[in-house]
Amino acid sequence: MLEQLCRDGKKAMDLGIAQVRGGQPLNAIGIAVGRFAKSKGYTLICNLASHGIGRGLHEYPEEIATWPDKHDRRVIAKGLVLTVEPFLSRGGREAVQGRDGWTLYASPQAPTVQYEHTVVATDKGAIILTKI
Repeated sequence: MLEQLCRDGKKAMDLGIAQVRGGQPLNAIGIAVGRFAKSKGYTLICNLASHGIGRGLHEYPEEIATWPDKHDRRVIAKGLVLTVEPFLSRGGREAVQGRDGWTLYASPQAPTVQYEHTVVATDKGAIILTKI
C-alpha cells in the first residue's frame, strides 16, 4: 500500500509537470493532479502548495494549487521558474506542524507523500532543473 502511494505520488508530480508550458493556465497543474488523485481514491493536502522560485525560495506566484482550483485565472509565463509539489494522501486534507516547528503531519492523520521538482516553463513544456 505505501509503495503504491509513493509510486502514485511521483506520477501525480509528473502529471503536474506535464501541464507546465508558456501560455497554459496555471490551474492546469492542479486540475491534472486532482483528476489523477480522485481516480485513485486519494485526497490532496490543500494548505501546502507549489510556488514560484527566484532569488528567494517562495516568490511570485506565491501559491500554485496542486488541487483543482477553477477560480485561478493566471497564465504560465514563458520563463517562469516554479516548483511542482503535490501532496498525495490516503485521507489527509491539510498539514499541521509538529512540536519541533519543522515536521508536518497530515490531518486527519493519514499516510501522505510529496515529490517535488523545480521547473522552468518554455513554449515547448517544462525543463526540470532539479534533474539536470
